[in-house]
Amino acid sequence: MLYFDANATTPCAPEVQEAMRPFWDGTFANASSPHRAGRMAAQAVAVARRAVAECLDARPQEVVFTSGATESTNLVFWGLLLAPRTRRRVVVSSIEHKAVLESAALLEEHGFQVIRVPVTPDGVVDMDMAARAITDDTALVSVQAANNEIGTIQPVLQLARLAHQAGAFFHVDAVQALGKMPVSMRDWECDFASFSAHKIYGPKGIGALFVRGGPQRWPWPHPLRGGGQEGGLRPGTLNVPGIVGFGAACTLLQRRPAENLNRLSILRDFLEKSLKDIYQEDIIILGKASPRLPNTLTLIIKDIPAEFIISIIKNSMISASSACSSDSKSASHIVTALGYRESLGKNMLRISLLESVTSTEIKNFIDNFHEAIFLVKDTV
Repeated sequence: MLYFDANATTPCAPEVQEAMRPFWDGTFANASSPHRAGRMAAQAVAVARRAVAECLDARPQEVVFTSGATESTNLVFWGLLLAPRTRRRVVVSSIEHKAVLESAALLEEHGFQVIRVPVTPDGVVDMDMAARAITDDTALVSVQAANNEIGTIQPVLQLARLAHQAGAFFHVDAVQALGKMPVSMRDWECDFASFSAHKIYGPKGIGALFVRGGPQRWPWPHPLRGGGQEGGLRPGTLNVPGIVGFGAACTLLQRRPAENLNRLSILRDFLEKSLKDIYQEDIIILGKASPRLPNTLTLIIKDIPAEFIISIIKNSMISASSACSSDSKSASHIVTALGYRESLGKNMLRISLLESVTSTEIKNFIDNFHEAIFLVKDTV
């Protein structure tokens, strides 16, 4: 089976599973317990926190563990919602993940003005429009580092500086960026950033929120209340196995040869060219003219709904959009944001490669894809 849906999730690496194993049974104690077993669990959490921080180019105390990037993002928006209303504007891009768009919509319901900045036809934030949108009344700017559906890379540093010049906070959804491009909390100058372990060969159900300066520098009321874990910002019993797995995944990431991403980009480009050569004017490549994640290829096959291809393609797993949007009956919002007619959104396919993909697998996928297109055309 050819798994070409890495942007949805990645398999948990064997080394990560092995690192987690002792914390399911032998060292199962609550990391907040004062006895020896609890201290051992707390030490494992501390080691993992350092590993994650190193991967993010951050300090350990700036890493707050959560259940995943959606929770991390919600913490930021809920914190702002609970704060005194000195500023009422929130700026996001029109192609954000639903975790950001839905959180922004919640603020809108409570009286905030939400500005959804458009993107260029190639999927990058329109910086002129962003500069106009980020005013002295802006409380928060939130933009992805890399889009989850088309892989386009955003000008994070420039946006962070625009936000800070206006006195606003800046949050970046860095879920897809980690492991696929350079990531640095120092270089990006962001105030908050959201991450998930399962995108980098770690376990599901664990993520992190980067908070510049740590929880003690959190600028708003705490959205959650409880036992005070994670500086009171994310209280609750720590998921020790998940945290250890996240740390192990970050350690693996730090050891990865630098040429891996270049190799992945070459294979993606080969796949893209092969499909373009076959289908020519019947295929649209989204975000092609912009810097993209090296593993991501998103396309539209004209006149063929994506669900038909996904259901019929042999031994291959691809997606129609973000996994978080797959239950929606409407077309992906990305397509209309790029200026295409809404009906084409039903034809959008996202192909995202694992690091382990081989040229043979790419060639086999092309054969499977072509066969699926032939069968669909024959039946439609």
